[in-house]
Amino acid sequence: MNRTRICDTGLRWLILSLITFFLDIISKILITQYFTLYQTKNIFPFLNITYVRNHGAAFSFLNDAGGWQKWLFSFIAVVIIFVLTYSLYKSKKSFSLSNLSFSLIIGGALGNLVDRIYNGFVVDFIHFHWGEFSFAVFNIADSAICIGAILLIFDYLFVKKVVDENK
Repeated sequence: MNRTRICDTGLRWLILSLITFFLDIISKILITQYFTLYQTKNIFPFLNITYVRNHGAAFSFLNDAGGWQKWLFSFIAVVIIFVLTYSLYKSKKSFSLSNLSFSLIIGGALGNLVDRIYNGFVVDFIHFHWGEFSFAVFNIADSAICIGAILLIFDYLFVKKVVDENK
């Protein structure tokens, strides 16, 4: 029987997921301890730390839906975490953009999942703005998910194509 050793799979990349998760949770704990709700502190001319609560998903989607969205987004996060963890298990341990992407998305999804289940909402605090333009307030987990998704798209559109063309 050919058994795959876990350390020989992409599951080794879960360490990045754990780092992302812990950075996200620690930052949210610090924000809730040292900021009051809606308090803003200007860091740079284009960046504020602003404590807000998001009961919805990205860009406050379904923020005012009445509470059922907590369970929907929690379920979606659990499914994504399991699917991407399985994908890491099936992949090689070596560096690849997909392993990096999956790990960032898992860590971010886990951070927001824990926050959503524990608090009933997600703590957001990173607020970019320029003049009259104001970007949605987000957190480290959201950043990891977005970066992971962008890298994954890049990987599938360009890197995989180049590898296939060289065969």
